Order: sequence, then structure tokens, then C-alpha cells
Amino acid sequence: MKILVTGGAGFIGSAVIRHIINNTDGSVVNVDKLTYAGNLESLAEVVDSPRYAFEQVDICNRQELERVFQTHKPDVVMHLAAESHVDRSIDGPAAFMETNIIGTYTLLEAARQYWLSLGETAQQAFRFHHISTDEVYGDLEDPEDLFTESTPYAPSSPYSASKASSDHLVRAWRRTYGLPTLITNCSNNYGPYHFPEKLIPLMILNALEGKPLPVYGKGTQVRDWLYVEDHARALYKVVTEGRVGETYNIGGHNEKQNIEVVHALCALLEELVPEKPENVKNYHDLITHVQDRPGHDLRYAIDANKMACELNWKPAETFETGIRKTVEWYLSNSEWCQHVQDGSYRRERLGKGEKT
Repeated sequence: MKILVTGGAGFIGSAVIRHIINNTDGSVVNVDKLTYAGNLESLAEVVDSPRYAFEQVDICNRQELERVFQTHKPDVVMHLAAESHVDRSIDGPAAFMETNIIGTYTLLEAARQYWLSLGETAQQAFRFHHISTDEVYGDLEDPEDLFTESTPYAPSSPYSASKASSDHLVRAWRRTYGLPTLITNCSNNYGPYHFPEKLIPLMILNALEGKPLPVYGKGTQVRDWLYVEDHARALYKVVTEGRVGETYNIGGHNEKQNIEVVHALCALLEELVPEKPENVKNYHDLITHVQDRPGHDLRYAIDANKMACELNWKPAETFETGIRKTVEWYLSNSEWCQHVQDGSYRRERLGKGEKT
């Protein structure tokens, strides 16, 4: 199977590609614009595989997408390319509308044109898998409630609204044109190669440098944490075994308040890195509460029962095992972290690991 992965240089996309190359006999075409969050160093372990190819293409560029489809002739599409940081969407929503809505529309049309050109057998086997987020559902008021595949959409931020829009487009292309689509909505991911603007890597790297650990409000926002490699396995399950037209929620069964996550990270660092910066007596002392962001959802939680029953998937990592693996990875990969922090990953990436 040849899989076209959009956004494959991003956090989740790179995990999906590593999983496919390392654990299956499938091949991958990585289509990525290489925005600030795209990092080809996250694919260093698979870049020399003959089953991996890279195309630096913006999903809003219809002509280039058509070239990619005709050149590589993929069997399925896994669409992960997206602007994904809520704070950035509040400060500058335009890029989120462009990539997440217009980009998804453009990709759907390019994929539909390609799908129509295929023979009957290839058409029936083709899949367009759209990877989305649980944030499209808004937040949960009842502490016992869980997001299911039928939960009404109620997005709160420009980011989640743009992802909700892209979900609707994918369903419309299925209903109107018959394009064989699937959608997955996942909870908060964490793990290796996570861009340091996100909560967990930001806290780890700030703590190691003796910088404040900024926590929104009281830190009581609840998220369901999913280890990224568990997510990658789930996504491959869906694209290879899922039912066309279905939506699958993917969660980690690990609800934690943000402040609990930060305290867990501090405790692990106390154990693993007892020698602290001179200004730090205890990592917990670095926790700093800052003004909450606008429209901040209080609680997300996924019901992943459909994934378990239909596709026999469940997360392998608990929060405790996954967060330890994550901290240990960041401690063992300081060079990757440094390249992201100083921006050299962007200056050095052209011509490094790119294949067409």
C-alpha cells in the first residue's frame, strides 16, 4: 500500500510515517509545506528508506497536488496537515482558515479527481482519511460525560472552528460525490518530537533552563492524554480496517488536569535531573499561574469504545508510562530540542532528507 500523508513533518504526521515505515511493508509519500512546525529531523530514522518520499507542497496549491497524485499514484490519503495551536489561532486566525478549510477543500478536490481516474478495483480500495480533533465538540459540563462520535459540534476557538469546518467538508464530499472517506477525532497527544510551544515539551524544556512554567488560570482544565505512538497505531488501523463513511474517536483514557500534568513533569525531573539550574531549588517552584486564554474549554474526554469494539485498538501506554518515556526522550535528544529552539532546524532542512 502506498499512503500519501499530508503534514508528515509535523508531530503526529511524523509519528504516523515512522510507524508505517518501521512496522508495515507500506510506502509513504510525505506532502508537507514545511511551516514553522514542520521538522524533517523528526523523520531522520526513516528518511533513507526506499519506501519513503518527500514532496514540499502546500495543500492549497491544486496544481502541485495534482502533480503529486499523478506522480506517486497513492492507494490512500491520510490528511494530517493543519495549523493546530489554539493560541496562534486566537492571535492570527487567517492562516487557520486558509490551511484547515481551503487546504482541505483543495485536497479533497485533487483526491476526488484522482479517484475518478482510477479503475474500478482501485476506486473501491481508495480511502481518504481525515485526521481531526476532539476540540470540535467544545467542552463537557457534566464530569461524567464523554465525547462520542455523535456528540454535536460546538467549537470554541478559531482553531477548533476551522477543524470543524474541515470535518463537515469531508462528510459533504462523501455524501455528494461518493468519495470514500473516514474521519477520526483524537484527544490531546504527547510524546517524542512534540514542538515546544505545546504544554508538555514547553514545561520540560523551561524547567531544565530554570524558566517559569506558565499555567493558564488555576490549571484545572481537564484533557484526555494520548501517547502519540498509540495514536499512530490507531490511525493506521482506521485507514486499513475502518468502515467507509464512519467517524472514530481516539482517546488515551487518561484524564488529567493541566496542573496535575505539570506537577507530574516536575516530579519526574526531580528524579531524573536532580542537578538543577542555580536559580532553582525545586522544579515545582517554577510553576507560574498566568491569565487564562479567551474561550478556554474546561474539559475534554473521549469515549473510544468504538475503536476498541470495531477495530480491536486500545492505548498501550498509561499516562504514567507514557509521560516517563516522553521526559526521557527529551533528556536524550537535546540536539533535536536545541535545533528547534534556536531555529536551525529550519535553516538546515532544505536539501536534507528531501526526496521527490
